[in-house]
Amino acid sequence: MRSIPVLGWAFLLLGVVRPFRSKPLRAIFWIDAFLSIVVHAAQIPVARREAAKRGIAPGRTAVMTMVFGATWWKTLGEDER
Repeated sequence: MRSIPVLGWAFLLLGVVRPFRSKPLRAIFWIDAFLSIVVHAAQIPVARREAAKRGIAPGRTAVMTMVFGATWWKTLGEDER
Protein backbone atom coordinates (compact mmCIF):
# COMPACT_ATOMS: atom_id res chain seq x y z
CA MET A 1 0.00 0.00 0.00
CA ARG A 2 2.84 2.40 0.73
CA SER A 3 4.13 2.00 -2.81
CA ILE A 4 1.29 4.21 -4.10
CA PRO A 5 2.52 7.43 -2.41
CA VAL A 6 6.11 6.63 -3.41
CA LEU A 7 5.02 6.22 -7.03
CA GLY A 8 3.15 9.52 -6.75
CA TRP A 9 6.30 11.30 -5.56
CA ALA A 10 8.31 9.66 -8.38
CA PHE A 11 5.72 10.89 -10.89
CA LEU A 12 6.04 14.42 -9.50
CA LEU A 13 9.82 14.28 -9.69
CA LEU A 14 9.62 13.11 -13.29
CA GLY A 15 7.21 15.93 -14.11
CA VAL A 16 9.56 18.51 -12.58
CA VAL A 17 12.68 17.15 -14.29
CA ARG A 18 10.96 16.58 -17.62
CA PRO A 19 7.68 18.54 -17.80
CA PHE A 20 4.77 16.71 -19.38
CA ARG A 21 3.54 18.00 -22.74
CA SER A 22 0.18 16.25 -22.92
CA LYS A 23 -2.79 17.85 -21.19
CA PRO A 24 -3.95 14.65 -19.47
CA LEU A 25 -0.50 14.04 -17.93
CA ARG A 26 -0.26 17.69 -16.85
CA ALA A 27 -3.69 17.40 -15.21
CA ILE A 28 -2.64 14.21 -13.41
CA PHE A 29 0.59 15.95 -12.35
CA TRP A 30 -1.31 18.82 -10.70
CA ILE A 31 -3.82 16.49 -9.04
CA ASP A 32 -0.93 14.40 -7.71
CA ALA A 33 0.87 17.55 -6.52
CA PHE A 34 -2.24 18.66 -4.61
CA LEU A 35 -2.74 15.25 -3.03
CA SER A 36 0.93 14.70 -2.20
CA ILE A 37 1.63 18.17 -0.83
CA VAL A 38 -1.59 19.74 0.44
CA VAL A 39 -3.49 16.65 1.60
CA HIS A 40 -0.46 14.98 3.20
CA ALA A 41 0.43 18.23 5.00
CA ALA A 42 -3.15 18.54 6.26
CA GLN A 43 -2.84 15.06 7.81
CA ILE A 44 0.17 15.99 9.97
CA PRO A 45 -1.78 17.22 13.04
CA VAL A 46 -3.83 14.00 13.23
CA ALA A 47 -0.75 11.88 12.54
CA ARG A 48 1.18 13.64 15.30
CA ARG A 49 -1.54 12.84 17.83
CA GLU A 50 -1.61 9.17 16.80
CA ALA A 51 2.19 8.89 16.74
CA ALA A 52 2.56 10.64 20.12
CA LYS A 53 0.49 7.83 21.68
CA ARG A 54 3.24 5.46 20.56
CA GLY A 55 6.21 7.67 21.46
CA ILE A 56 7.18 8.58 17.90
CA ALA A 57 8.96 11.93 17.54
CA PRO A 58 7.01 14.79 15.92
CA GLY A 59 9.70 15.43 13.29
CA ARG A 60 9.76 11.81 12.17
CA THR A 61 5.98 11.80 12.13
CA ALA A 62 5.86 14.87 9.89
CA VAL A 63 8.39 13.43 7.43
CA MET A 64 6.76 10.01 7.27
CA THR A 65 3.31 11.58 6.82
CA MET A 66 4.54 13.83 4.01
CA VAL A 67 6.08 10.84 2.23
CA PHE A 68 3.43 8.18 2.87
CA GLY A 69 0.34 10.06 4.09
CA ALA A 70 -2.38 8.10 5.85
CA THR A 71 -0.89 4.81 4.66
CA TRP A 72 1.75 5.39 7.33
CA TRP A 73 -0.02 6.84 10.35
CA LYS A 74 -3.26 4.87 10.06
CA THR A 75 -1.31 1.62 10.31
CA LEU A 76 0.69 2.56 13.42
CA GLY A 77 -1.24 0.35 15.83
CA GLU A 78 -1.81 -2.66 13.58
CA ASP A 79 0.93 -4.77 15.14
CA GLU A 80 -0.71 -4.26 18.57
CA ARG A 81 -4.02 -5.84 17.48
